[in-house]
Amino acid sequence: TDTDWSLSKDHPAASRSDIDYLLEHVNRVLVEPITHDDVEGVYAGLRPLLAGEDEATSKLSREHAVSTSVKGLVVIAGGKYTTYRVMAKDAVDAAVHGMSALLDRKVPECCTEDVPLLGADGYEAMWNQRQRLAGQHGIGVGRIEHLLRRYGSLITELLELVADRPDLARPLDGADDYLRAEVVYAATHEGARHLDDVIARRTRISIETFDRGTAVAAEVAELMGDVLGWSEKQRSTEVEHYVKRVEAERESQTMPDDETADAARMGAPDVVPVSHSEAAS
Repeated sequence: TDTDWSLSKDHPAASRSDIDYLLEHVNRVLVEPITHDDVEGVYAGLRPLLAGEDEATSKLSREHAVSTSVKGLVVIAGGKYTTYRVMAKDAVDAAVHGMSALLDRKVPECCTEDVPLLGADGYEAMWNQRQRLAGQHGIGVGRIEHLLRRYGSLITELLELVADRPDLARPLDGADDYLRAEVVYAATHEGARHLDDVIARRTRISIETFDRGTAVAAEVAELMGDVLGWSEKQRSTEVEHYVKRVEAERESQTMPDDETADAARMGAPDVVPVSHSEAAS
């Protein structure tokens, strides 16, 4: 909605007015209007805009800028997710330019344009082999296509997990677009350490199910807990925290403005890991 946000940057919250704004614009092109009851999930985030003379956030530039105003320090501001590679290139090239001058020799520039995205190398070949992969691993072709779209050629790492544990080929109970293997992979290969890391970040379960992922929380906790060595207390703490997070988010989305929405969302604190002594007890 491109509105200014001056409250907590930890958990930006969408208010009812934000959702009303989007529904209003969507309903302009729909024959049958949708309501709040049709909303499966809500996502709110912050965009670091470059300041300008016009204070209206909707009119500020979405571009990025690189500055080297202090010797030896390269600063980048602005930008957005979809331009992260060109942002990185500009920042690296600025640093390289400074190093070349300092060392009095040429330093190689950024090579990102020659480096495939993670999982992109070999993707087309894998896609053409999806029927064979499905038959080889006993997984439906539709599931293989889902995994290829999400992980690209890294699908081989997930299929190795399934080969070792065939039960991981089953869909999650309550989020059947995702396989149990994806939860384990998030914990073993993608650095997921908490329930919301998987449900709200590594996957889109939190915005693709009406229950926001609460139905699958216990199963995800068991899968993660087995991999990460969680005690029963840690598993229950993770589930409790995630349910409270969803409750707080739902409440924030009924609030009339940013201030009340923020207060509601902050009602659910971040999870505090159980200490080793507690886990051992």
